[in-house]
Amino acid sequence: MTFTPPGQNSTRGNLGPEGTESFTPAQLAQFDGKDESKPVYIAIRGVVFDCTTGRSMYGPGGSYGIFAGKDASRALAKSSLKAEDVVADIQGLTEKEVETLEQWETFYRKKYPVVGRLVQ
Repeated sequence: MTFTPPGQNSTRGNLGPEGTESFTPAQLAQFDGKDESKPVYIAIRGVVFDCTTGRSMYGPGGSYGIFAGKDASRALAKSSLKAEDVVADIQGLTEKEVETLEQWETFYRKKYPVVGRLVQ
């Protein structure tokens, strides 16, 4: 299954400054939508977004639930919903895939608040 990247002309969302929190991959995994009392976070190129307003899409059973609590950079670049693609590694992407990832990051920056960064 694949999905289509958003257009670049979205006017929705929060373009505010980036959050200051730091998350390890293990900490980010705690925000996968399974615990209703916690927000839903997704990272793209190490930037962590609060996607709680999209819980129906990003939570368990949602169309993009596979991304929650993870860095979904490679999957977004490849327009993939395969578990093996939901990783931060973007080495070896084609120019078109990098462009697609940039479109997704722009979309997320406009739609969802940035809460922090992913650290190793």
